[in-house]
Amino acid sequence: MAIHEDVVIGIDIGTTSTKAVVFDGRGKVLASHAVDYPIIQPHPGFAEQDPDELFAAVVQAVGAVTIRHGIRPAQVKAMGLSAAMHSIMVLDESGRPLTRLLIWADNRSVAQTERLWKEQNGLAIYRRTGTPIHPMSPLSKLLWLKEEQPDVFQQARRFVSVKDYVLHRLYGDYVADHSMASATGLFRLDTLDWDEEALALVGIRRDQLPRLVPATHIMTGMKREWAEKMGVAPDVPVVVGASDGVLANVGVGAVLPGEAAITIGTSGAVRTIAAKPTTDEKGRTFCYALTPGYWVVGGPTNNGGILLRWLRDEFGAHEREVAKKLGMDPYDLLTKYAERVPPGAEGLVFLPFLSGERAPYWNANARGTFFGLGLHHKREHFIRAVMEGVCFSILSVALAIRDVTGPMSEIRVSGGFAKSPFWRQMLSDMLGKPLIVPQTHEASALGAAAVALYALGELPSLETVKTWIDTTARHEPKEEHTLIYAELFDLYARLYERLKEEFDIIAAFQRRSG
Repeated sequence: MAIHEDVVIGIDIGTTSTKAVVFDGRGKVLASHAVDYPIIQPHPGFAEQDPDELFAAVVQAVGAVTIRHGIRPAQVKAMGLSAAMHSIMVLDESGRPLTRLLIWADNRSVAQTERLWKEQNGLAIYRRTGTPIHPMSPLSKLLWLKEEQPDVFQQARRFVSVKDYVLHRLYGDYVADHSMASATGLFRLDTLDWDEEALALVGIRRDQLPRLVPATHIMTGMKREWAEKMGVAPDVPVVVGASDGVLANVGVGAVLPGEAAITIGTSGAVRTIAAKPTTDEKGRTFCYALTPGYWVVGGPTNNGGILLRWLRDEFGAHEREVAKKLGMDPYDLLTKYAERVPPGAEGLVFLPFLSGERAPYWNANARGTFFGLGLHHKREHFIRAVMEGVCFSILSVALAIRDVTGPMSEIRVSGGFAKSPFWRQMLSDMLGKPLIVPQTHEASALGAAAVALYALGELPSLETVKTWIDTTARHEPKEEHTLIYAELFDLYARLYERLKEEFDIIAAFQRRSG
């Protein structure tokens, strides 16, 4: 169906797909298109992507929505960008990639991360930059490249993130917004500039990094080739935007201090707004920039919906066949099985660290563990335990954030998990807090679109977004379930502490085996 009104397009460059979402001037979704791409894992702990494949996905996604819905270039008031954090890649003098894109899930720099903590005052680096010391951080990845691929490191003219690369392909200019930069471990929160001590530690120069700009920076003069393929005018205002995490807060309306957003998609995160940069004396949480006066304090987990996908793909052949015959989504069938089991999965506890873990433990060596397994446990117990394990990880992050910023006044949820009323209720029970479900499931794209309108002066403040968003559901915690989960969370936390040394041993064995 053709769209005849003026629109703003939010582009969300995610971990497994890029989405172009068309919104009207009040945040209503008019159309969307997603282009998927793979994660390349050549060795255990490696997680890479082809940057040109991601760039092509941006062009293809935008082109698909404009052409399919008859959107003329003059109708596009602006486009705003969102992108996954912590990616880094190496470019040569001509701007060609010398490496693939190393994404947030890449854990190869474990040894470098341990040295940063133990020998190079990693906590002080974190307190200056707001980026926890972890293999996800570009700081650690750059140290790995310097030590393990010195020839490539020496050839490097530039080090950029995926969004920096996309903008360079579109405009021929290297810019990085404050939000993406604040997730690199190379950026000072107090000065909004590159951190000279971190640059010296890694051994790179300021001119090897993009020029820093605020999230509201507007790009114009797009190369005609790409503008034509996307169906937009070369002079369309493109607002550089921010990272997907902080924009998700905007997109669900959690934009005031104390308001929290929980996203569970491929991975997961808990984030709340602070009026000034705020870090944790224990280094458990991140602090990333959005726009002046808006700082996002939170913590990400590696293991969200990707665990349910792993369960479906590796152990759910039967469920896939049954779902196909019934005309159901396999995930809906898995959820129905989990509903048969009471809270606590009858004593089956799952530590969901299949990809290591970020907040609050920041331990790339953490590994997935089923505990309490007995002969009475069936498939449905495993499904429920996996879903509960994801919620346990979210609870552990929420408790760390509470220690840093105080109690959460309101919690809004988004991401793929938000489509499941059963999973949402489980999380409400786990947190012991009410959950609000905003209407949009495209929170990061909506946040990008909102920042674009804000940059153009068409939005008086980001708080205006709250008036755009209808609530589709609200979940109240069931006290009897909350008590069960409190008991099991105490066990979950103790299990992690007792298994830390064992995690190191098995992780080392896995790396040798790989």
